[in-house]
Amino acid sequence: MPKSKPSVQKVVLAYSGGLDTSVIVPWLRENYGCEVICFCANLGQKDENLEGLEAKALKSGASQFLLRDVREEFVTEYLFPMLRAGAVYEHKYLLGTSVARPLIAKHLVDVAHQVGADAVAHGATGKGNDQVRFELTVMALDPRLKIIAPWREWEIRSREDAIAYAAKHNVPVTATIKSIYSRDSNLWHLSHEGGPLEDPWNEPEESMFQISTSPENAPDEPEYVEIDFESGTPIAVNGERLEPVALLERLNALGGAHGIGRVDLVENRLVGMKSRGVYETPGGTILYYAHRDLESLVLDRETAHFKEMVAIKYAELVYYGLWFTPLREALDAFVNATQGPVTGTVRLKLYKGNILSAGRKSPFSLYREDFATFGQEDVYDQSHAEGFIRLFGLSLKVRALNGLPVAGMDLPKPDYSRFKRD
Repeated sequence: MPKSKPSVQKVVLAYSGGLDTSVIVPWLRENYGCEVICFCANLGQKDENLEGLEAKALKSGASQFLLRDVREEFVTEYLFPMLRAGAVYEHKYLLGTSVARPLIAKHLVDVAHQVGADAVAHGATGKGNDQVRFELTVMALDPRLKIIAPWREWEIRSREDAIAYAAKHNVPVTATIKSIYSRDSNLWHLSHEGGPLEDPWNEPEESMFQISTSPENAPDEPEYVEIDFESGTPIAVNGERLEPVALLERLNALGGAHGIGRVDLVENRLVGMKSRGVYETPGGTILYYAHRDLESLVLDRETAHFKEMVAIKYAELVYYGLWFTPLREALDAFVNATQGPVTGTVRLKLYKGNILSAGRKSPFSLYREDFATFGQEDVYDQSHAEGFIRLFGLSLKVRALNGLPVAGMDLPKPDYSRFKRD
């Protein structure tokens, strides 16, 4: 028996102006009989993606269009905390789409409160991660709001279906043929999915990339860049103090010119299937490298190693859409406690898709040349190492004295016959 639709008076739609969200506007009015308000967040996507959105939304049947510039909030409250945590999903993905969704959904809820809406809607498909990220955020911030996910309800199953629906309802869309790639862009990254990438054996076509030069075509001369940090937060490039958005834009241009930040990844989606994505994250890749380089200088071993485990969990929370959770807040508290000494300057060499360390310094450096030398010094007496090694290896010695087997040393094969049932 089909599920009955909830009664909705006014809905705020997370609107991008693309084909899917454009047809959602008349679909909501037709199927829910409600007023539709379109909301778009400026996250640093290309200007052409924002041009004419209001006119398009209104012509599609929306009663109102709202655009908010959230770029500074995106960088300072989402990207930089994630950077400080060192969060990377499955060793490669710098979470550009993942981390943006909670911010969009947060403002979606705020706009719903502003206009007195009783529901929100999004254009995420029923197969992907974004539906989870949007809806968990709404549940965390205002569980009273109804959530409408058209892709889980409607009969539209293809781009061709959506184009036909748009034509029938006089929705202004420019799409006429199937797009080769599905893309998501913001100030942090540009992602590519679909098309030839659906076969993981296919190498990405060079024409697909939009914000980074191929390493082969990058300059033949390396370029040096210095990045200053204060308590784990980047504040300056090449000695010039910059606002967060401008700093990231500067590094995006610099990294993109040298082919930095390209990632090809087969990742594990939250919903259970694998997907293949190619990402361009030039500025973010530079910042992650520089931040790790500085931490290696100022964090003690135990803190640094434990923080690596925290980074993995932090990345999972971001990827899974669990930004507004007590655990993420608790992990931030730990990360913030580690970042005080992460202050200093890192010098990097950019060359044909590679980042090479070229120097790092900090007033809180734990590295001392006189401590690290092999000479006899007051701080370290080499003769003390003998006692340390004896204690450190005591458990190994005890095992050997008891005649216990060591893996890989021609161990006798176990007799499984005694475990057989009669």
